Amino acid sequence: MLINCVAYQNGSKLGDIPVADISEYVTRPECFVWVALFDPTVDEMAEMAEEFGLHPLAVEDAHKGHQRPKIEEYDDSLFVVLHTLESVPDAPDSPLATGEVDIFVGSNYILSVRHRTRKGFHDVRTRCEREPALLRYGSGFVLYALMDNVVDRYFPILEALESELEQIEDNIFVRNTARSNIESLYALKQKLMLLTHAVDPLMEATGKLYGGRVPPVCAGMGEYFRDVYDHLHRIHATIDGIRDMLTTAIQVNLGMISLADSEVTKKLAAWAAIIAVPTMMAGIYGMNFEHMPELEWTFGYPLAIATMVVVDVYLYLRFKKARWL
Repeated sequence: MLINCVAYQNGSKLGDIPVADISEYVTRPECFVWVALFDPTVDEMAEMAEEFGLHPLAVEDAHKGHQRPKIEEYDDSLFVVLHTLESVPDAPDSPLATGEVDIFVGSNYILSVRHRTRKGFHDVRTRCEREPALLRYGSGFVLYALMDNVVDRYFPILEALESELEQIEDNIFVRNTARSNIESLYALKQKLMLLTHAVDPLMEATGKLYGGRVPPVCAGMGEYFRDVYDHLHRIHATIDGIRDMLTTAIQVNLGMISLADSEVTKKLAAWAAIIAVPTMMAGIYGMNFEHMPELEWTFGYPLAIATMVVVDVYLYLRFKKARWL
């Protein structure tokens, strides 16, 4: 679906244009066209490929979707894949939905294609149009603005993961919460893995856009792409910290589960020892041997009962003192 198709020249917006007129505008000096698509059809992608002369391999990747974050250079154009992460509202455990943004960048055009994302980039377009001095850099500045916006969306998710981990840590030492804690920790680990898969490949790819040889479409924007890289590096460092804390929390929680199992085992062993005394005595005197003098004693029966009670009370008090009961 076509979201918008806008032409810009010398940092100023010329206006919305029909798709059929794209080829006319991209030939104008200091002019570029910015097209935004959302879950496009095959025909729409074929039309854009014809208008902009997109590389077939890049178009194929955009068709298939589910690409890892990357930046590929085809002659004088770039193909960029970004992952978006969004919280699913009104869903249990607040899972993260993964979307994808494919960006085709040339000297006189930029095409952004969104897949499986709810939030668009209207605010990015508004920001670019408010900064005509930077918009004069053309499609390179728009690429920076899109990448910066996607990366900035990772920070609220990162903060939410930190808060979720702190909440789980507060519940680790609460009785009868071990199972729910371990489920929450592994759900949090899955979310952290999604964020890692979105950040790490993009951080490596972004290093190609500043310092040394940079693609022609990014010329003059090195400082801005370095800023994006710095944000990604900060997110990466925070993820490492959360991962370490998460590993520790899982180990502590498993230790609490083992401790709880040990407590149950102690109680079972203590009651088994207490029950074993009368069971043993009853078993001995129930063997029906002919020569068992205790059976003929006048006080044999009450003495046996008293012995059972005294020994069991003694064992109970000992186990109670040892905190096995």
